[in-house]
Amino acid sequence: MDRHTIRRSALALLFASTITGTAIAQSATPATVPPASSAATPKVACDGDLASFLAGVKADAIADGANAAAADKTFAGAQIDPKVLAMDRSQGVFRQTFLEFSQRTVSQGRLDIGRQKIKQYADVFAKAEKDYGVPPGVITAFWAMETDFGAVQGNFNTRNALVTLAHDCRRPEFFRPRLIALIELVQRGDVDPATTTGAWAGEIGQTQMLPPDIIAYGTDGDGDGHVNLKTSAPDVILTTARFLQHLGFIRDQPWLQEVAVPDNLPWEKSGIGGTLTAGDWFKLGVKPRDGNTNFASLPAALILPQGRKGPAFLTYPNYNTYLGWNQSFIYTTSAAYFATRFSGAPPYNKGTPEQGLNDVDMKALQTKLVARGYDVGKIDGILGSGTRVAIQKEQFRLGLPADGWATSALLNAL
Repeated sequence: MDRHTIRRSALALLFASTITGTAIAQSATPATVPPASSAATPKVACDGDLASFLAGVKADAIADGANAAAADKTFAGAQIDPKVLAMDRSQGVFRQTFLEFSQRTVSQGRLDIGRQKIKQYADVFAKAEKDYGVPPGVITAFWAMETDFGAVQGNFNTRNALVTLAHDCRRPEFFRPRLIALIELVQRGDVDPATTTGAWAGEIGQTQMLPPDIIAYGTDGDGDGHVNLKTSAPDVILTTARFLQHLGFIRDQPWLQEVAVPDNLPWEKSGIGGTLTAGDWFKLGVKPRDGNTNFASLPAALILPQGRKGPAFLTYPNYNTYLGWNQSFIYTTSAAYFATRFSGAPPYNKGTPEQGLNDVDMKALQTKLVARGYDVGKIDGILGSGTRVAIQKEQFRLGLPADGWATSALLNAL
């Protein structure tokens, strides 16, 4: 599986927990690290004597084109970091609702700083949009959510983090290539292995990218001959735009549009993966808050993060770019909403969502859904994609509005 589809964003969610006092880490579909190796995954060397392990990585790196001096420089002083292993083993779960998470992350302070950044680096943002088709607001939203514009980039030594995770036998097939890529960055002079720090899983810089992506999409925005995502805002802006283009962002198309919904809709057609166009939704009575119906011909999904009585949005093909960045539905929708705010949209209408389920009741609901033959993944109390799909099908079967939101009415009906 491609790295970018499975890796975002430990630091953003961890930062959110520090400012809210709420335990936050990964979503039900974790985006920071891949699942543990299966029996079908080819075995990759791991564990054992560290010096011997690093000698093997060095040999692989040289075979890939790195020079021995760069490998030696990268590994000089390398050591296993127990704190990295502790973070890897203690990944929690994302339990905030869309309203809770988006209200805390899309703050007025971040909006003010982001708008100032867009003005300060107007020429760079203009180049990013011209070259890669990505508007300033989209880039700035990720910049804000990943590291608060570079203020919180992580304090783990990147070399040691990748050495630790590649040496560990839980996911060596994922992290060994990232460690080898780090050697190339050292060879280029873009990373100092002794001092470069970042997130515990090896992401570097103000929009948190792993070494292979920096190699593939890193862009020198300030003309110094290097890609420095830790301190150079122009490098951050252009690299992020180029990466988003790679993820499939389509020039001059929307990604998210807030809408008002009527009381009666075929709610079972809502949710990611639908087959209707925006025009189809408009004919059913869905009304864009901004009045813009210019994209009626585009495929559009109606998403209801907290049911039909909460905020409602149409998502367009560019929303898939956000899912490519981070598979968490709450993070993704918050980031997409954040980008619309930078692009001039007003705050969303919070609505009056029905009370959701607490952790105990959500697990009880998941248990009942499993008993009826649904695959909701782990019974973990999280309203993930599998649980939402199952809920929607049961709501439809029971004659309830099939909006995918877990309520006590559904739990009692089952």
